[in-house]
Amino acid sequence: MHIDEKKLKDILTKIQSKKVLVVGDLMLDHYIIGDVDRISPEAPVQVVKVEKEKFGPGGAANVAQNIKALGAEPIIIGTVGNDQTGEKLRQIFRDNGISDEGIFFNIQHPTTQKTRVIARNQQLVRIDFENDDEIDGEVYNEIKKYAQKITPDIDGIILQDYNKGLLTKELIHLFTSLAKKHHKFIGVDPKAKNFFEYQNVTFFKPNKHEAEKNLQYEIKSDEDLNIIAKKLMDKLNCKYVVITLGSKGMFICDDQNQSWQIPTFSQEVYDVSGAGDTVISTLMLAITANCDIKTASIIANHAAGVVCGKVGAATASPQEIMRSLKDWNES
Repeated sequence: MHIDEKKLKDILTKIQSKKVLVVGDLMLDHYIIGDVDRISPEAPVQVVKVEKEKFGPGGAANVAQNIKALGAEPIIIGTVGNDQTGEKLRQIFRDNGISDEGIFFNIQHPTTQKTRVIARNQQLVRIDFENDDEIDGEVYNEIKKYAQKITPDIDGIILQDYNKGLLTKELIHLFTSLAKKHHKFIGVDPKAKNFFEYQNVTFFKPNKHEAEKNLQYEIKSDEDLNIIAKKLMDKLNCKYVVITLGSKGMFICDDQNQSWQIPTFSQEVYDVSGAGDTVISTLMLAITANCDIKTASIIANHAAGVVCGKVGAATASPQEIMRSLKDWNES
């Protein structure tokens, strides 16, 4: 799976002029990091002595952060609650030079926060504060108005679904129709709910488990991957299906009946959280730079390999992707 270094550099330069609209469930990631050296006398659990705390963008917010890290411009559409968590998330965006104009208040829906307790580079527990009720008509209308204004000026749309209530059937259909009307690339990272509502998109990127569950078909071989990808192509009428396979990389199928399996390029895996966000961000940016799907997937897998070598939801810079490619070519 070779890409010429000059070609990669050209692609990574091109994507820095792109604007990508990210629509999805916004979250605040909270990390409590410490050390463990004893068991609690109160219960058979480890005692974490806290050394530091940090906050970062999670969910669709992390997709936007990944786009920013690659030098492109993310434009966000999502909701937060009228709470301190939502304000902290908006402040993170402002601090990182990302507009919060497309973030709307949903007073019925608190901001999603995921708190992870980490000791010695291992995640011990995750605590989720969330509400997955669907957005109401008033919030939908605000989003629709903003989306209609912004779509003509962007290069691609990412729909990043975590089943937390933002991407209703109506909102999915709004963005697929806007993408068609304005001839924009549109990529999807789906979850179980509304899985088959994403019709006529550029690419559809489920993981292996999501594809198996929604098609009720177990993947046991490479041939099964071909079968399940073609089933998805037929149901969704998309241009590409990209199935992520964890440590085995990803499988790609296109509408010309061609398919490829791309290996993982991770040297060391510390944490896989956020790797899917990195894949869809890099994939979309490469496609907006007129990159073919196979090359785009190789670049996305190098980016994912970079973030798997970091703790927590992280991002990959162009320089880190270049280094990953160079190390792989030399190995």
